[in-house]
Amino acid sequence: MSEVDERPKTRQRTVDVYDFRRPTTLPRQHSRILEVAFETFARQWGTQLTAKVRIKSSAILEQLSMKSYDEYVASLPAVTAMVLCRIEGCESRLVLQFPGTASLSWVSRMLGGATDTVVPERKFTQIEHALIRRMVEDSLEDLRYSLGALLAAPLAMDVVQYNSQFAHAAAPGELMIVAVFSVKVGELRSTATLAIPADVLLPGLGAVNPTVPVADAGALVRAQVSQVPVEVAVQLASTPVTPAQILGLAVGDVLALPHRENNPFDVTINGTRLATAAPARSGSRAAAVIVTTEEYQR
Repeated sequence: MSEVDERPKTRQRTVDVYDFRRPTTLPRQHSRILEVAFETFARQWGTQLTAKVRIKSSAILEQLSMKSYDEYVASLPAVTAMVLCRIEGCESRLVLQFPGTASLSWVSRMLGGATDTVVPERKFTQIEHALIRRMVEDSLEDLRYSLGALLAAPLAMDVVQYNSQFAHAAAPGELMIVAVFSVKVGELRSTATLAIPADVLLPGLGAVNPTVPVADAGALVRAQVSQVPVEVAVQLASTPVTPAQILGLAVGDVLALPHRENNPFDVTINGTRLATAAPARSGSRAAAVIVTTEEYQR
């Protein structure tokens, strides 16, 4: 019989390096700001397509994420239309990607085609390229309008790449904000993506949703607490009673209070006495004049 090795086997562990200065997930508040902006862009884009192809069109934001450029390219078809756009002051490129077959169908409609003709993937002709360029330039204007202060730098269309593996829009490990859209033109439905370098948008997100430094947290708390409204009561001195006395109360009964006639009233907050006051009037309303104050140390 062969001996069985009962020693525990060492499992192989894979450790990924994580750079906390460049997180790969969007904070919830930043994600919500971007979702609203890209949803606005989707509506603008759908309206633009409707006007250009003369048939009801729509674009819907399906997903928003942050991933490296390598991961983004790996999620795309090998053959597709990738429009690279320059961002002033940034070496990386903005990418607007859509299936070539879908864009050729849009062009067919723009030139008077009456049906959603499925065209094989191929490079654009000069006329098609000119029409696609005009459409992309209008889309970039819609994008700048939708993002507002998040993307203030001018945008310009650069080149069209037809192979996603050959399109070098950014460094492989550079983080991109990727939005995925479902685009419907007539009965033809397709998926389009928009990728923007994260370094372009993240500084603007901090300005749109600023954070307060915690260096002076104590002063901030005191300033906030000092503005919180509280209920103040001016009352006579209280007297303890038993439950039997409470249950035996009837109309006309008198409860003796230990408050002397010339003593000031108590000024209390949540049952804690903070001052004493004398009765007074303010115009036609009853008032109380603070006579003394008390400070409790806890």
